[in-house]
Amino acid sequence: MKRLKTQVIVNPESAKGQTRKRWSQIRDGIRHFIQDFKYEFTEKPLDAIELARAAIKDGTELVIGVGGDGTMNEIANGFYEDRRIINPAATLGIVPSGTGCDLTRSLNIPNRLKDAMTVITQARSRAIDVGKVTFRTTGGGQAERIFLNVADFGVGGEVVARVNQKRLERKTSSYVRCLISTMIKYKAKRVRVRVDGVEIPRGEYLIGAVANGRIFGKGMKIAPHARLDDGLFDFVYIKGMKFLEFCANGWKLMNGTHLGHPKIFLVQGRKIEAEPEAEDTVLLEFDGEQLGTLPATFEMVPRSLLVKSNL
Repeated sequence: MKRLKTQVIVNPESAKGQTRKRWSQIRDGIRHFIQDFKYEFTEKPLDAIELARAAIKDGTELVIGVGGDGTMNEIANGFYEDRRIINPAATLGIVPSGTGCDLTRSLNIPNRLKDAMTVITQARSRAIDVGKVTFRTTGGGQAERIFLNVADFGVGGEVVARVNQKRLERKTSSYVRCLISTMIKYKAKRVRVRVDGVEIPRGEYLIGAVANGRIFGKGMKIAPHARLDDGLFDFVYIKGMKFLEFCANGWKLMNGTHLGHPKIFLVQGRKIEAEPEAEDTVLLEFDGEQLGTLPATFEMVPRSLLVKSNL
């Protein structure tokens, strides 16, 4: 591998704080493959965006993220400024170290440090699609972010909000446990959706997943046929289900056999617009981060970002 100017960005709080405890081991593992690199820790939300952006402007050619899906989302956003990629030749490398690493599953990146570093140093860089989402912030304004893997609205946003709240309260609660507790009380929302300008049948939605990658929600194969480089979103929408009906079919989401269910639909497109029909607040999450609500517009940016992967 050609020697590249390399910056490592570490989220020490990822993997429930285990990344900080294991950092000396992770650092030595990286150094076994790449002798010369700089590293910085994130200290607060959105830090990784600014760290990545500053590094790329300084000539960094390879940015390695150490963390989970949210960390990689922030780093990827740092590759862009003013809606343009800063350096099209800059590459993202991933060392999985998080409670949620669904992106690495979609990219076929192994979890073991040695194997992940082998991908970074030996696999060729591939240009993947990214999604650009314009959404309403919790404060009522408008914001724009890049996402890499999956964005979804409905129950997924509620679950991520609950997981984050438990984390702030320093309480231990798994994604699955939060999903179950949310589903018991959740009522499907009426949402109007257009895909490439064509309105899909109206109804009450449990989940609306805008999938670039295949996997979300700690391993659920929501879009089993999605590809990260085909220039299309796989929009998977699930109409309202009762709790027991969802539980009875939940295992199909894990193995990717749910698309034949009469309440689950798939349509592909490059632009997806979603807005609530009533006054209901419909939460939105992307790459495991809950940052806003509908209305939102999701736009495909084809083959925009170079990533080291086993695709």
